[in-house]
Amino acid sequence: MTWSAAARGAHQPDNTAFTQQRLPAWQPLLSASIALPLFFCAGLAFIGLGLGLFYSSNGIKELEYDYTGTAGPGGCSACALADRGRAPPPPCWCAWHFSLPELFPGPVYLYYELTNFYQNNRRYSVSRDDAQLSGLPSALRHPANECAPYQRRASGLPIAPCGAIANSLFNDSFSLWHQRRAGGPYVEVPLDRTGIAWWTDCHVKFRNPPPVNGSLALAFHGTAPPPNWPRPVYALSPDPNNTGFVNQDFVVWMRTAALPTFRKLYARIRQGNYSAGLPRGSYAVNITYNYPVRAFGGRKLVVLSNISWMGGKNPFLGIAYLAVGSLCILVGFVMLVVYIRYQDQNDEDEDEE
Repeated sequence: MTWSAAARGAHQPDNTAFTQQRLPAWQPLLSASIALPLFFCAGLAFIGLGLGLFYSSNGIKELEYDYTGTAGPGGCSACALADRGRAPPPPCWCAWHFSLPELFPGPVYLYYELTNFYQNNRRYSVSRDDAQLSGLPSALRHPANECAPYQRRASGLPIAPCGAIANSLFNDSFSLWHQRRAGGPYVEVPLDRTGIAWWTDCHVKFRNPPPVNGSLALAFHGTAPPPNWPRPVYALSPDPNNTGFVNQDFVVWMRTAALPTFRKLYARIRQGNYSAGLPRGSYAVNITYNYPVRAFGGRKLVVLSNISWMGGKNPFLGIAYLAVGSLCILVGFVMLVVYIRYQDQNDEDEDEE
C-alpha cells in the first residue's frame, strides 16, 4: 500500500496554481446590454464599409469586347471561323473600334479575359518545374516528371519551359490606336508592358539560367520549346531583360487563376499624352488572333479599365459587406424583441412572487 501510494504521488502534477488550474480567470458573461450594442455597431460598420466599397466599384469605368467571334460579318468572325479547334490556329488579324465621348480617366489598364479555362485543375496546376523556372541548369536538362506529357519531345530533347501551363501560354497580342479628329490619322497609343508581373515572381521565383559566353540562346542549347510555341523561350522578346523565363507575359501567365473566368494584365496606359487617361475620340484595338479557345468552349475578351483605391471593379465585396451588416442589424432587432418580451415576463414573475 505504501509503494502504491508513493507511485501515485510520483505521477501527480505539482501542487502549483498553474498545474492545479487555480490561476485567476475572467469569464465573459454576455448580457443583453453588451451583446445588442455589439451587433448594432458591427452592422453599422459593415454597412458603411459596404456602401463605400460598392460605390467605389461602381465608379470604375470599364470597356470590354468579346473578340472570340461568331459566324457572321464584322469583328473577328473570320478569325473565329479559322479557329476550328486547331492548335495553333492560322495567323489572323481583326480590330475592335470604339469611341469615347469624354475622357476615360487614368490610370488605364489593358487586360485579356478568358472564360471556361480551368487553370485550377490539379493536374494542370502542378504541371510545371519550379526548379527549372528558377534557372537551375540541371533542371533545364532533366525536367520534373510532373511536366509529363510536356516533359520531353519525341526526339528526346527536354522541353524548356516544361509542363502544360507553359505549353498553353496566351499569345494573342494587342495594339491601341487613337484618332483625335474625324478623318484624321490614327496615332498609336504607347502601351507600357513593364512591371505587369509580381516583383517577387520576376526577381525571386523566375530566373534565367546563367548565360554561356554571354549568350542566353547558348544556355538553352539542347532544349526544345513547348509543342504549341512558335519560337523558343529565349526569343520571346528582343529586350534582353524581358526574355526567357523572366518574360513579363510568361510570368503573368504562369501565376494560375483560381476561377475558370479570369483576367490577366497585358499592359498599362500611362505614358506621353495618355498619362491622365484616354482622351475623347475614336479608337481601334488591333488584335493578333492566335489563341484557340473554341476547342474547350471558351471565350476571349479584351478589357480597358481604370482602378480605384480598392483595386479593380468588383461589386461582390461591397455587396457581401452590405449583406453581413444587414444581417447583424436584423439579428440585433430580433434579440432586442426577445429580450424585451422575456424581460417583461420575468418582471411579472418577480411581482407574483
